[in-house]
Amino acid sequence: MEREGAMIPQQRQVLFLLVLLGVSGAASEPQQFSVVEEMERGSFVANVAKALGLEVGELSNRGARVVFKGNKDYLQLNHRTGDLLLREKLDREELCGPAEPCVLPFQILLEKPFQIVRAELRVHDINDHSPVFTEREMLLKIPESTSPGTMFLLENARDLDVGNNSLQNYAISPNSFFDIQIRDSSEGKRYPELVLDEPLDREEQSEVTLTLTAVDGGVPPRSGTAQVRVVVMDINDNAPVFTQSQYEVQIPENISIGSKVVIVSATDLDAGNYGEISYTFLYPSENIRKTFHLKEKLGELYLRGKVDFESTQSYIINIQATDGGGLSAECTVVVQLIDLNDNPPELTISSLTSPIPENSPETVVAVFRVSDLDSGENGKMVCSIQD
Repeated sequence: MEREGAMIPQQRQVLFLLVLLGVSGAASEPQQFSVVEEMERGSFVANVAKALGLEVGELSNRGARVVFKGNKDYLQLNHRTGDLLLREKLDREELCGPAEPCVLPFQILLEKPFQIVRAELRVHDINDHSPVFTEREMLLKIPESTSPGTMFLLENARDLDVGNNSLQNYAISPNSFFDIQIRDSSEGKRYPELVLDEPLDREEQSEVTLTLTAVDGGVPPRSGTAQVRVVVMDINDNAPVFTQSQYEVQIPENISIGSKVVIVSATDLDAGNYGEISYTFLYPSENIRKTFHLKEKLGELYLRGKVDFESTQSYIINIQATDGGGLSAECTVVVQLIDLNDNPPELTISSLTSPIPENSPETVVAVFRVSDLDSGENGKMVCSIQD
């Protein structure tokens, strides 16, 4: 019981002492010390004796020591010289992150008599970090119909340094299509925006690769880069074009059904569905529909029915090529039939006198007409009387 009674006054004294220290500390401004991050262990920070207005020997006599929150040993005190030295390298970004200023509060404790001096160690930033992009490559898909002046937000870079050593600007590799614009956010971050300066043409250049550079304000400055790949998306701005406006072909009239007559071909500079072409007859007559067949995807014209030179000597077929966006072009196919000697001459008797009296003077015995459906040499005839 006596021991418990003795301990209670001691606890009260400690609590009372802490309260007094808190009041006395609040009444005075803390001593300011500063150091640059990444300084070597053992580097000189300040002379505590001089800062506190004490003789060098007093620090040792009074048992001076430095205490950080959490029992961290960032500094050590040389009692003989009164110098405050770095116990370890300090990394401002690890200690304080983006906070600025980076302040580490600590206390200088003196015994005999007891005294507590509030102090702060400010860790100043150096430019030891380069701006870094999370993604090394950014992909943008931009339609070729996009108007100049349109802006596209890009990913921003991160820089662990603060103040002037933090990220300050962006630049884009020289090109004739894009420029860069900087947008400041309310949080103090800087975002790059890609601005389209000139119209895009997928048929001229389907992809543009740019280098985005982030630069900080250090001396010398540090930088980081990322690739920006711009894929120009196609629009249907090109109509199909036939390799020939008119195709002329000759086929014999005895050509077999199913034979290939001709191939028509059109090209389209657009890509994807806009560049896919289909071929169709343009306002075909019933005779053309019955006689010919056109393969829609290939542009191949085949014979569907029999042809006869004596019936039709030529066919004029109009064909339309249409792309996936509805743009079209036209061409004409002229099919000439080659005549064959496939028709015998025909003899038609108009009048005939029979029998003929003997000793008749020169008299018309018969009137006849000869014809041949073939043409050219095949249609030439020679008439003769046998024997």
